Amino acid sequence: MVHRAVQALAEGRVIAVPTETVYGLAASGLDAQAVQDLIDLKGRSQNAPLALALSSTEAVWDFVCELSPLAQRLARRCWPGPLTLVLPSDSPESAVTQLPPEVRKYVLAPDGCVGFRVVAHRVFETLHQFVAAPIVLTSANLSGQPPATTAEAVLDQFGDRLPLILSDGPSRYAGASTVVRVKANRYEILREGAIERAAMRQFAKPIIAVVCTGNTCRSPMAEVMLRERFRQKTGREDAVLVVSAGVSAMPGGGAAQQAVEAMSQRGLDLTGHSSRPLDERLIELADLVLTMTGQHREAIVARWPHAAGRVKTLRHDGSDVSDPIGAPQEVYATCAAQIDEQLGQWVETLGEDWLPEEQGGQAPSSSDACEQQGGESDAC
Repeated sequence: MVHRAVQALAEGRVIAVPTETVYGLAASGLDAQAVQDLIDLKGRSQNAPLALALSSTEAVWDFVCELSPLAQRLARRCWPGPLTLVLPSDSPESAVTQLPPEVRKYVLAPDGCVGFRVVAHRVFETLHQFVAAPIVLTSANLSGQPPATTAEAVLDQFGDRLPLILSDGPSRYAGASTVVRVKANRYEILREGAIERAAMRQFAKPIIAVVCTGNTCRSPMAEVMLRERFRQKTGREDAVLVVSAGVSAMPGGGAAQQAVEAMSQRGLDLTGHSSRPLDERLIELADLVLTMTGQHREAIVARWPHAAGRVKTLRHDGSDVSDPIGAPQEVYATCAAQIDEQLGQWVETLGEDWLPEEQGGQAPSSSDACEQQGGESDAC
């Protein structure tokens, strides 16, 4: 059935396919007539931009040439998944320029943005293996009708007007994706869907991981000092999520008593610290990983080479922060001062643009608001 779907798309047909949100109408993004047929089938306004479904985050970057830290963060944490990211795609280097002009006018919004989906569904994963073109995607429902969450519902609305309907049972979320427009460090929830507003705020929040060896001395001190620096800078306790870990840490260990005392002298509490090993989940979530030594960084990059661009040594000159374990209290105090000085430089280096700003109030309640930007809210 998937091969029949691939053939239909290659022949310029519009088909119905399951996604994790609702069922969608799909057409080849390189076939202008197929995209026009999709619009005609749906009875949809030609002024409402359509979304592009691509195989991966990396494929999206071909269309969005300059990614803000916030856009990278949301893509890394939410894709594949029920999120439509509306991103600026008006660069002359964008792959959007390679689409037929008749297709570009249906996907490119007046402000130069395009809505993108990386669908988390086995059918799409297979389709993308055989379909080189981006897939233009919108919900499989007639304009004004509820989105279809089963193949039977698609059939009820379209009958024999579709040559092929791929069925994979009820949609996982049985509701629309969340649509978010991102420009620089600002984001706006155009439509709240499968990812609720509170969850999206957490996804948008920067995460910094500080890493040493055992996660009992250097990185725990760095964690609480960095958290305090961001609190002073932003006036908020939760503007940035700061965590610590160790490349060779055992889980559940407390901080060294000398580290606790060094932080107490600074008015910071380290008594509740519990050590944790650095793992893949933290590497994937972290926007920035600061290591105490060059060897820590080398070990992390060797295991997770794709994260190399996000892993830095704490000291800007690349030198190491020596391990004070077993040393007298004054050595811990000196180590803490050294770490804090470097953290101050990092906070200033990251700047205000690194912190997300949510725009707008309540998410639009109707699909019309989302149609104005980056794809109709129903589906994609």
